[in-house]
Amino acid sequence: MPAVYFTVQWPDGEQEKCYSPSTIVHQHFKAGDAMSLTDFVQRAEQSLAEASNRVEQKFGYYCSSALDQLGKIRLRAAGFDDWDSAQVTILELS
Repeated sequence: MPAVYFTVQWPDGEQEKCYSPSTIVHQHFKAGDAMSLTDFVQRAEQSLAEASNRVEQKFGYYCSSALDQLGKIRLRAAGFDDWDSAQVTILELS
């Protein structure tokens, strides 16, 4: 399966390169997308769960790397819970 990396700009301006084991992430994010923190986390949850399921269908086991990435996203996002109108931007997908 082709892996996809997507670079996120968090509300504080920091950038993070995130991993998906599947191109399914392209159905949820586009370069230049700006969205609320809540929307970003929901899209990440959906896309990484779908990606892990694709791995399971092909290889017979879920992708722990996708689930680890989702855990990192949730943890990082929790640090912005008290930010009003927190926005996340997808800078690139590769």
